[in-house]
Amino acid sequence: MKIVKVDTELYHVPLAKPVEDAIHGVQREFSLIVVKLTTDDGASGMGYTYSVGQVGGTSIATLVKDNLAPLLIGEDPRRIEHLWQKMWWALHYVGRSGIAVFGISAIDTALWDLKARVAGEPLWRLLGGHNNKVEAYGGGIDFDMTIEQLLQQTQGFLDAGLRAIKIKIGRDSIAEECERIAAVREFLGPDKKLMVDVNMKWSVEKALRAVRAFEPYDLYWIEEPTIPDDIEGHRRIESEGPIPVASGENLHSIYEFRTMIADAGISFPDADISNLGGVTALMKVAHLAEAYNRNLTTHGIQEMHVSCLAGIPNASLLEIHAFRVDEFLIHPLQIKDGYAYASDRIGHGVEIDWEKIAKHRIPMNS
Repeated sequence: MKIVKVDTELYHVPLAKPVEDAIHGVQREFSLIVVKLTTDDGASGMGYTYSVGQVGGTSIATLVKDNLAPLLIGEDPRRIEHLWQKMWWALHYVGRSGIAVFGISAIDTALWDLKARVAGEPLWRLLGGHNNKVEAYGGGIDFDMTIEQLLQQTQGFLDAGLRAIKIKIGRDSIAEECERIAAVREFLGPDKKLMVDVNMKWSVEKALRAVRAFEPYDLYWIEEPTIPDDIEGHRRIESEGPIPVASGENLHSIYEFRTMIADAGISFPDADISNLGGVTALMKVAHLAEAYNRNLTTHGIQEMHVSCLAGIPNASLLEIHAFRVDEFLIHPLQIKDGYAYASDRIGHGVEIDWEKIAKHRIPMNS
């Protein structure tokens, strides 16, 4: 079996409505970079990555088309570790993160889809088959919302079958954040999980003051309380504060996760196959976390991540993110009573209506 064709496509997908967080400001769309693999015997696999707005989308797609796709032609797609290393070292000198690992991520996910399809298995079973249902949470990008709007959003998450919620914080005023968190906690009641996400906005000292102020609200975790590069800062917030720390969506290699987990001791590693190096890298982080007795959560692209978390024994919560392709999915992700269910279709089971999404496709130079 040999790869004979690698198609790369770029889309600019508008969000249902603009969203805002403490760092990235107002976001109205995201770039979706799709890779489709075809073999000489007709097997196929599909994967994708994404970026915020239009930033990096064209660069990632061009890198895949010009630099990575030629490395795959003629190769056996079942040798995923070999192909991952081939791509990693081909790009290593120009970047071990950034657009390089985003490109690898899209291809690696397509390789795993193809491998599961050839095996005739759903991906979650191929990855370990631990449990096909994963507890999920609604991840609001709601920094600009009033408290009334926050509560309306929370009710929407509950109506959609979710039982855990995350809201964005990161303001200068900790008192104002307390008011918003208290309102959502009172609305949810004491039994449902509530998380907050700072999006790296605060210093370590401010984050420590905040988590002490947040203690009465029984937060399940505080996410990215400071910049991901400050390992010692994460260790202090995790060990000196009363609230567990989640972090990882801005870590782009298994080596960065190793350091964050081992040195900072974060409670919830937060991985993303779209920017870490695909399914291959996420599974290595999952096993690394297991060795440190940590449960893994995921960031975004829930329709793909549900299969990864369903495969492992140390799954934490699956984020239901606001950047969604739900509108274009032939089989939407199933959520019931707080749990998302991995697809039993072969491969990752994510099928996009290509005709429906075609209006958002961006032509690429040949």
